[in-house]
Amino acid sequence: MSSMQVAPSANRYRDTWCGDLTAERSGTTARVSGWVHRRRDHGGLIFIDLRDRSGIVQLVFHPDTSGEAFAAAERLRPEHVVSAFGQVVDREPANVNPNLPTGAIEIAVTDMTVLAESETPPFPIDEDVPVDEMLRLQHRALDLRRESMQQVMALRHRIVKTMRDVLDARDFLEVETPILTRSTPEGARDFLVPSRLQPGSWYALPQSPQLFKQLLMVAGYERYFQIARCFRDEDLRGFRQPEFTQLDLEMAFVDEEDVIGVMETVMSAVFAAADFAVPPTPWPRLAYAEAMLKYGSDKPDTRFGLRISDLSDILRGSDFKVFESVLTGGGVIRAFNAGPREMSRSELDGLNEVVQRHGAKATAPIVVGGSAGWVGNLAKFFTPEQIAAVNEALGASDGDLLLFVADQESTAAAALGALRLEIAGRFGLIPEDRHELVWVVDFPMFEPTADGFTAIHHPFSAPTGDFADPAGMMSRNYDLALDGVEIGGGSIRIHTREVQEQVFKVLGLDEEEAQERFGFLLDALKYGAPPHGGIAMGIDRIVAILAGRDSIRDVIAFPKTASGADPLTGAPAPVSEEQLRELGVKSLVPPPVPAAG
Repeated sequence: MSSMQVAPSANRYRDTWCGDLTAERSGTTARVSGWVHRRRDHGGLIFIDLRDRSGIVQLVFHPDTSGEAFAAAERLRPEHVVSAFGQVVDREPANVNPNLPTGAIEIAVTDMTVLAESETPPFPIDEDVPVDEMLRLQHRALDLRRESMQQVMALRHRIVKTMRDVLDARDFLEVETPILTRSTPEGARDFLVPSRLQPGSWYALPQSPQLFKQLLMVAGYERYFQIARCFRDEDLRGFRQPEFTQLDLEMAFVDEEDVIGVMETVMSAVFAAADFAVPPTPWPRLAYAEAMLKYGSDKPDTRFGLRISDLSDILRGSDFKVFESVLTGGGVIRAFNAGPREMSRSELDGLNEVVQRHGAKATAPIVVGGSAGWVGNLAKFFTPEQIAAVNEALGASDGDLLLFVADQESTAAAALGALRLEIAGRFGLIPEDRHELVWVVDFPMFEPTADGFTAIHHPFSAPTGDFADPAGMMSRNYDLALDGVEIGGGSIRIHTREVQEQVFKVLGLDEEEAQERFGFLLDALKYGAPPHGGIAMGIDRIVAILAGRDSIRDVIAFPKTASGADPLTGAPAPVSEEQLRELGVKSLVPPPVPAAG
């Protein structure tokens, strides 16, 4: 908690914040209100730590001078809500608490009103102790009282305010876009809302304001931003929620450098506001292909080594049939040097589980050393020249552990990227006191599927290349990664109807279907759309990283669980048959049976 900058308006409850009372106020009177944080009874004197959002101040009740307030203080319990009045006095020197901003003074209470009583909370509010997450979410109002949660909510406020201030100073207009819109394919499932007034028709909650912010550029607003609520019906992880918040912005008459420059200015101010040390701008750029090769990820953590190398050409023609079979099938052989790591056979076998989660069959571990250059049975399958070339490519020395994966390119990249993070985490190679950012650029536009192509980002990013070769086309996308987490991404957009229609055609949308789904965008593009581009930054992810939290649930006031449920309100929940009839909807799934007693 921290002191408040502006004193509250004096009323019958308070005239000052608890955390603002310092030695300078000694000799004056104060009325404060808040929650009982702790109560201590010391030989006739009662001490109460009173907490409000600004901090804690100590109240002292004397049996001789506090009057009826002393008797009331005897009945106080943690989390009771009170308003107290008295004189601000200096503490005895031996009782000064240097750990509190208010630790040099206390309030000698002469009047107190109990405003509300509290039952015993299901977990401690005054201690930062581990609490079961489900219990915290069921009693979120109590959880949000805890100092650690109040600090992170205040940090979130500072981050959002900083974003707004920086963009406002650069002539951006904050414009709200609809929450009820139509379903358009943007990469995840939509949340659908039935329309009562148009039975059989549905709204969708927006996955992002993408199309609306492009329309604002067509409309001539030139610089837009919004703290936008977004909704995606997808499987949840630590950094995903069904509803989330992002900073969304768009700019007209710009190229990549303009958008990246603005966002580096915004994020530099955000990091400064959070006292989060990062390297100065400009932040480095890394092509997508290089990121996938060296780090096995399009959101690489560049704070440590273990860089991946492609050894396909060096090892081609070996006697190791597993590697040769992969190369013959158009795959690759990649590896990284894990350094001098002592790992048992069972630990090495356990690494197979890591790569298998990403589609690879296994990893081949090889230890450098011995007369053959490598230790173990695999050495006999390779020539001395191949072994020496691999050691040189990986910078390997005696005792180093080399980890290989042979598979199709995308699978090998993902598997070794995960393995790289596993080794770094297991052996403490990730520096906790250093943070690095990297822009990933030069993304492919399309990704082949079983029946055609899909857009790697979304179908509104501007492509480069020849539509006669969709697999070879690139896009003008850019993503920003912080410590191996994607915190934002955007692109220069398509601003002509002709190019947008060609992209839809590659994605398998014929002219009629494209008009049905995206007619409002295609029609707008006919009327003089400027070149434009933008970016969206994940506010929940940013706050979580800056606050040192592992899950965005810890930085959202009222989050959902990993299953998408809200333990606080019980959502999602069945609704009545009458409500469904009004909407013209029938449920094919019977409502869940309430749990017994």
